[in-house]
Amino acid sequence: MTETERVPQGAPCWVTLLAPNLEAAQNFYGELFGWRYRPGSQRLGHYVVALAGDVPVAGLGEAKDSLRTLTAWTAYFASDSVDVAAGRVRERGATVAVGPVRFASGRVAWAADPAGAVFGIWEGGIDPEWQAGSRVNAPSWLELLTRDAFAAALFYGEVFGWDKGDPERYDIRYEHDRVILRIDKRTVAGLSGGAVEDAPDPRVRPHWHVHFRVEDVDAAAVKAEALGAEVVSAPADTPSGRQAVVRDPQGALFSVENRAP
Repeated sequence: MTETERVPQGAPCWVTLLAPNLEAAQNFYGELFGWRYRPGSQRLGHYVVALAGDVPVAGLGEAKDSLRTLTAWTAYFASDSVDVAAGRVRERGATVAVGPVRFASGRVAWAADPAGAVFGIWEGGIDPEWQAGSRVNAPSWLELLTRDAFAAALFYGEVFGWDKGDPERYDIRYEHDRVILRIDKRTVAGLSGGAVEDAPDPRVRPHWHVHFRVEDVDAAAVKAEALGAEVVSAPADTPSGRQAVVRDPQGALFSVENRAP
């Protein structure tokens, strides 16, 4: 993350990938999205920042031996106080796994919600150009895949104060079979319920799912497969645009879509 400007309380503010082989992850996403990389924080060890053009859009890190099976994208949400947010997580029966700890000029904690979906809490600034949905080959929005979307919405709403935010900025509603969060009239997150843990694929569990905006979903799916990924759900039209679900060569799930900003 960079530390330049604050974003609204509870808004998505960053995504990171933890992978067993950082070089392989860089090669895959570099080819797929045209990303370039620059070194990230030395405190995180093997970690790089992905750039779409000149704008930081994601972090990629190499998993340590004890975490090598946890290949996944992680979503981060901004908080005015990581200590307050972490306290609310614990008060609601969920888990704070790491932190709060100081990181660069900000502070961070990693937590898991009551269903087990992992997320990060960030207190500090981000690059002012990082905004979900604002550019091609960058995160467009986040979707929580979980058992009970309404219970999840209540949990995250209480942790981040979505329901107490300025009604002119925050809008939470039920739309297209999911709970939708809009901030400043932009859809930034959705919470979808269903039998996630009963899915036939044991690698699917409650998680925050990152959607990346691309110009051509079908071409991106073909390219991802050629690069060694698995297209889990073929390109299809949805109420929010054309989408495909991909599992990268090391096992991390994500979607590509042509959703307009």
